Amino acid sequence: MITVDGLTVEFGGTTLFKDISFQINEKDRIALMGKNGAGKSTLLKIMAGVRQATRGTVSAPKDCVIAYLPQHLMTEDGRTVFEETCQAFAHLHEIQAEIDRINTELTTRTDYESDDYMQLIEKVSTLSEKFYAIDMTHFEEDVEKTLLGLGFERSDFNRPTSEFSGGWRMRIELAKLLLKSPDVLLLDEPTNHLDIESIGWLEDFIINSSKAVVVISHDRKFVDNITTRTIEVTMGRIYDYKASYSHYLELRKERREQQMKQYEEQQKMIAETKDFIERFKGTYSKTFQVQSRVKMLEKLELIEVDEEDTSRLRLKFPPSPRSGAYPVQMSDVAMSFDHKTIFSGVNLTVERGDKIAFVGRNGEGKSTLVKCIMGQLQNQGQLNLGHNVQIGYFAQNQASLLDGELTVFQTIDDVAKGEIRNKIRDLLGAFMFGGEDSTKKVKVLSGGERTRLAILKLLLEPVNLLILDEPTNHLDLRTKDVLKQALQDFDGTLIVVSHDRDFLDGLVTKVYEFGHGRVREHLGGIYDFLESKKLESLQELEKKQ
Repeated sequence: MITVDGLTVEFGGTTLFKDISFQINEKDRIALMGKNGAGKSTLLKIMAGVRQATRGTVSAPKDCVIAYLPQHLMTEDGRTVFEETCQAFAHLHEIQAEIDRINTELTTRTDYESDDYMQLIEKVSTLSEKFYAIDMTHFEEDVEKTLLGLGFERSDFNRPTSEFSGGWRMRIELAKLLLKSPDVLLLDEPTNHLDIESIGWLEDFIINSSKAVVVISHDRKFVDNITTRTIEVTMGRIYDYKASYSHYLELRKERREQQMKQYEEQQKMIAETKDFIERFKGTYSKTFQVQSRVKMLEKLELIEVDEEDTSRLRLKFPPSPRSGAYPVQMSDVAMSFDHKTIFSGVNLTVERGDKIAFVGRNGEGKSTLVKCIMGQLQNQGQLNLGHNVQIGYFAQNQASLLDGELTVFQTIDDVAKGEIRNKIRDLLGAFMFGGEDSTKKVKVLSGGERTRLAILKLLLEPVNLLILDEPTNHLDLRTKDVLKQALQDFDGTLIVVSHDRDFLDGLVTKVYEFGHGRVREHLGGIYDFLESKKLESLQELEKKQ
């Protein structure tokens, strides 16, 4: 369906990838994996036709419909949610017009035996088959089903798109793409703006309805559920595995171990050869052998070992300033907007050193309560911060607030204090900013790289209460593991808002469940919480709600 042949992308003197080739076949469900900045989004844009490669080609049949969802997108204002989603069928009116034009031409021409005439017949047959395959009598019903599946209420259908946040607009765009019944669906981080119920709906759609999918996602469970093939982008090359993500990780580990073995054997051979050359370079009887070995080294293709998985590194951050015994205390806290109660009767005590999660459906008040703690919203009831509480806050838009003109190194150097300043390069390496990457300006970083840098910056600031609102959006899986370990080692107090079950597992020891205007406390980790509700997943929890 899509053939990528000899693709090379260069910019700013850097080669992002070189001479890569692969094919996307019907029914392929491909995960595009690799660290932030490896070029995954760039590759998706080239396949979608919105960006050009330096060299190489991307080809697809003329009638192949390719639908692309970028990470950042805004729908037009001026239409309602329902009207905007119906734009998915605008191309059918164009097909109808083309069918009418060809039919008119066929009735006026008389060269019935010519190749041109036969080609026109074939073209109108193909277009007609495509047009009549879509039951236009039920298209409004299809629009309804798709919008409801992606989390919209019927009452939202006639609201203007301008009333919705960027995340909800992204859902509208996703609905339009799915309704086009594309041959190939290219999705860049589709789950970032979905709650778990909508993620489950999208999983079912991809598995049961789509023809071919290429997805970039750092949601481990989502990727494992939908994909049957994994293409890894690393060090300017690709590795293509006919395997799901979990199986790919095992195969990748085996590949790296094999590379390491070959690399060490080659390095040993090079050292022995150089030693021979050095010992006998002035010996007349060995001249031919010395020259032969010199030429061999010149022609030798060096074995490269793929990037080390730095998620095993343990980061030790400076001790947190000591806070009072109870950093946050709430008594009968309530919050409402436009006479609608978001939550009420919240009685919550956070003890020093607690690591807690806020979970529940979108719109139940998790981020709202965080903003109350931050003092950004005025709540009802009593909310008190303890003695010497110093808050570090990561909002969902935190990455966009970094100074684009600073380098990666300068961004971290500005906040590092004391002995940690001597280890800045080690820290940057652990967060995948090693070598030349530390000298890049923030403005050239990808979305995931910026998020990663913003989190590292926050972790280095002298705080004792960390509040993180969806910190794992845009983070690759290895960085999520590094962050999780850093937070496990953090000796202060942690409140994290997240839908990411894998990330919360082993990190939090208390869960606050938001739903039906209430906030309920559950002691234990995320799986203790799920077990206590006799549920297997947060998805089932949210469906019940």
